Amino acid sequence: MKALLKKIIPIETRIFIRKVKKSINNQVLSMMSSSYLLSSLYYLLFNRNFRVEQKAVLTGRVVFDKRSKLPLDSSPQLRRNIHRLEKGLIMRPRRPVFAEAYIIETIDLYSTVLTTGRICDEELKWATDVLSLYFLNVEGSETIDLARKKYKEVQVKNKINDNIKFVPFARADSVFSELNYDEFTKLCLQRRSVRWYEPELVPDNLINKALEAARTAPSACNRQPFEFLVLNDNQKAPTVAAMPAGTAGFSNQVPCIIVVIGDLSCYPKEADRHVIYIDSALASMQFMLALETLGLSSCPINWPENETKEKELHKIIPLPVHKRVIMMISVGYAKPTGMIPYSSKKPLTLLRTSLEKYKS
Repeated sequence: MKALLKKIIPIETRIFIRKVKKSINNQVLSMMSSSYLLSSLYYLLFNRNFRVEQKAVLTGRVVFDKRSKLPLDSSPQLRRNIHRLEKGLIMRPRRPVFAEAYIIETIDLYSTVLTTGRICDEELKWATDVLSLYFLNVEGSETIDLARKKYKEVQVKNKINDNIKFVPFARADSVFSELNYDEFTKLCLQRRSVRWYEPELVPDNLINKALEAARTAPSACNRQPFEFLVLNDNQKAPTVAAMPAGTAGFSNQVPCIIVVIGDLSCYPKEADRHVIYIDSALASMQFMLALETLGLSSCPINWPENETKEKELHKIIPLPVHKRVIMMISVGYAKPTGMIPYSSKKPLTLLRTSLEKYKS
């Protein structure tokens, strides 16, 4: 039908109709965006594009509660609370009494992971070391004394080398790189969105090395709500790489594709629903820079909200509702003759702004 109308209606008329539709749509958007109530009505009655996210966020809250009672390899709330304790321990000046609002919950979560045994060794050592340091330094109160008693009843000896403590340390004791600004800038310029690859398979150990670098990225309350699903398979990778919009023409020769997944079950409240995107992006950038140091190239691939595409991908990767695809990253050895878009970046004058801009 569309093809028939296209033949019948002159191009000038079609352009005019599109302009009228756009004008009406803009007027509707302007009106509906004028208040919170109208905005909510708009997305309830005329546009359902947020419904997938809404269901995912709600499901994440439900799963968060279940994970607190029965964690699977990691406890998001325990990680958050241990990080909060670390921040309290590094305060200057440090308060003699702190964390009373959540220390009992923290010990209960700690006890749960010990009972179930469903926690990785690194997370358990970190929690144990920080809790031990906390009780060594904090003064007593009714709440803290109760928490200290409960902790002593369940505290375990770490399986990991106890000579190294997973506790706050002085900045002077950090690992320092010899990389200077100029060399770092070269690395940033070297990393380009490469779409053309050699047929050579990507060594799996190099992917793991890049992921080791990625996992050191900062994360809100150190919850690290992401996974890197690796399809290092030149049969499956092109199939998945073909699903996002914008990969037509090059997806068929992608030797390896990474699906970056965000986990909404790491949060009890809607306020943190965007953290999966922030933390995943921080880790993904370090991953892509690390790949360059290993002789590999990559291309970050956008995964927009699209129910049809989500259903297609679900047939291959049956993710639970609370886990969302953030983006994809193609990986491989770059073809030296493969072309790369120039992609001119915005100048500093546009990217650096000031408070005055928004006061005027």
